[in-house]
Amino acid sequence: FGDDCLLGLDEFSHVDVLFLFDQTTERPDYSARRPRGRADLPKVGLFADRGPRRPNLIGATTCRILSVDGRSLEVVGLDAVNGTPVVDLKPTMLEFVPADVRQPEWVSRLMADYFRP
Repeated sequence: FGDDCLLGLDEFSHVDVLFLFDQTTERPDYSARRPRGRADLPKVGLFADRGPRRPNLIGATTCRILSVDGRSLEVVGLDAVNGTPVVDLKPTMLEFVPADVRQPEWVSRLMADYFRP
């Protein structure tokens, strides 16, 4: 990508980062399971869980932009380990973020200790 590939991204507060789960494997069994193996949570199907073991190994996280300098982007809240290959970046736009998100109550319990910038 050219030196201007991040030009204008500094005007956004957040960026959607698409990346590859390159240090994990696919789930051997895609039947319903309890998120993170927690007995206090209900069994859910593959597409009602955001665990890293996906059929396509693609991850997505919305991150707060800390700085943009040339071709260097610094973010906080990236749900990936250091060195993870990034597939794409997209600026987060209010028009694409739903205002009426609904989720079951157990998700808040699951995410209670999860880092959120």
